[in-house]
Amino acid sequence: MHAQIVLFDGFDPLDVIAPYEVLYAGGTASDGAVTVELVSAEGPREVTSGTGGLTLRATGAVDLERADLLLVPGASGRVGEPGEVSDEETGAGDPERDELSAVLLARALTTGLPALLGRAMDDPGITVATVCGGSLVLAMAGLLEGRHATTHHLGLDLLDATGAHMVRARVVDDGDLVTGAGVTSGLDLGLYLLEREVGPRIAHAVEELFAHERRGTVWRAQGPAPAAL
Repeated sequence: MHAQIVLFDGFDPLDVIAPYEVLYAGGTASDGAVTVELVSAEGPREVTSGTGGLTLRATGAVDLERADLLLVPGASGRVGEPGEVSDEETGAGDPERDELSAVLLARALTTGLPALLGRAMDDPGITVATVCGGSLVLAMAGLLEGRHATTHHLGLDLLDATGAHMVRARVVDDGDLVTGAGVTSGLDLGLYLLEREVGPRIAHAVEELFAHERRGTVWRAQGPAPAAL
């Protein structure tokens, strides 16, 4: 499985680094059955996150001929000039945080990314995954109508308003679409993808390595609907 994690200006670093490390370790544990790289819609470039100006390098372009998994992170930080995020970050619980992140996510829609995501969603051979606000990028691009998905709790109403079936779960598996909730869900999402694609023994080995136990039940549209509790 070759995974490409997409960087865009204002991305949230933990949304990227957590699944990257999990998938990279999964590649080591599986003797190379999993590979992962950082990419952007524009190709190789330095991409500035929304957190303190932290920069990561995209080593290549989104390549749907190579990717088996395309992972989209969310955004963080305050809005600066187009293509730039200021060093002054929003604090936890800041009522403006949700609005500002939505603006940063909307900026990603002005790039070549939405067209690439649309093609990926139409390709049955590619699994599209998201962490936190990454699902809102898909939703605002009109790509999640009728699909089951989750996102950061501050964005659930926006997700629902786009026609997606919003699910309050840490990880939601909707077949070729797998979405994670808040920022740290990237660890759980990465481990679940390892379990799903290369097996539970590989996922368990990485889980032990990181001393992290996955939280919650992965939601799937299977089994009887529960009665009201």
